[in-house]
Amino acid sequence: MKNQYNRTITACFVGYIVQAIVNNFVPLLFLTFQRSYQIPLSQITLLVTFNFGIQLLVDILSVGFVDRIGYRASMLIAHVMAAAGLVCLTILPELMPNPFWGILMAVMVYAVGGGLLEVLVSPVVEACPSDNKEKAMSMLHSFYCWGHVGVVLLSTLFFKVFGIDNWKVLALIWAVVPLGNALVFTRVPMATLMEEGEKGLGLKELFGIRLFWVLLIMMICAGASEQAVSQWASVFAEKGLGISKTAGDLAGPMAFGILMGISRAFYGKYGDRIHLERFMIYSCMLCILSYLGISLLPFPLLSLAACAICGLSVGIMWPGTFSKASAALPKGGTALFALLALGGDVGCSGGPTLVGAVSSALGDELKMGVLAGVVFPVVLLAGILLCRREGGSER
Repeated sequence: MKNQYNRTITACFVGYIVQAIVNNFVPLLFLTFQRSYQIPLSQITLLVTFNFGIQLLVDILSVGFVDRIGYRASMLIAHVMAAAGLVCLTILPELMPNPFWGILMAVMVYAVGGGLLEVLVSPVVEACPSDNKEKAMSMLHSFYCWGHVGVVLLSTLFFKVFGIDNWKVLALIWAVVPLGNALVFTRVPMATLMEEGEKGLGLKELFGIRLFWVLLIMMICAGASEQAVSQWASVFAEKGLGISKTAGDLAGPMAFGILMGISRAFYGKYGDRIHLERFMIYSCMLCILSYLGISLLPFPLLSLAACAICGLSVGIMWPGTFSKASAALPKGGTALFALLALGGDVGCSGGPTLVGAVSSALGDELKMGVLAGVVFPVVLLAGILLCRREGGSER
């Protein structure tokens, strides 16, 4: 019985690669859009905000329709929208009077797919019969990291060989991945979180559970701890070491992403021998130390090394919180996973924003911004200890 669900879990792994494609491919083209379509940089930066804003909206709305239409239909819609958005990216800018609106519409389409995937993939894996769900969840989330690394490396290689002007060809190539995975999801078996006849908790019921709020705050802090450093790692590399943008991306966010993926893959392989709560506590402590190292160490190379170590420390936070929530609130259903995804997205947006705001207020002193960001792993650590005190009880 369990073996037949291995194909479902593998398709979910690819689903997170699809999400990595839709989140990380277009930012590689920002300067190309600026040059080709004469779009001001102020408008181009709105694309990132718009992408994650649509995903947040989908996180909220999905509570009302995913259970009604089913996980398989929702998965198919997510993959088709992701592929359609990438295809629209190659067509709409040329058709619209203002190319920016064409790009924005394409981003809106694939953002719907990305938001749905974030809500769906984790509960689908959680529902699949397996001996150790925490291992499967951690391995699942490592594939977003590998997808991010792969998108950057393969796209950079394509542009080097065929030229950046052929980006539309690459967009169509990337669109094949969600289309192919959509076909897979038409055939793989799908399990459900709830037993037949059971109903998951509604929003009002979840909001009345004290432990849910602790887990939601943990999820916000998990996303913030991750992105507060990840989004600024390239700037650290460029300013601190005086290297090029390309080299800075490889030395900063790429190193961060690789070590984060290694952390998740490690727990995905050996999680049956490791106590999840202890692993998360030690990871939080390492994260706090890495934040302090980034902001207080006087040597640029050591600060950059601390950025990479931060990637290692945050790896378990997001999937670990998902696993703890699923174990503590087994009847949480789709609403629980959707709200946790919403919390994670809020953290991913709020973490870098806090770092940037504090840095700006202190004369663009980025290290002080990161020092302020240490509040996120500290609060996450407190949340883990509070969950332990609650003893997994629902109230």
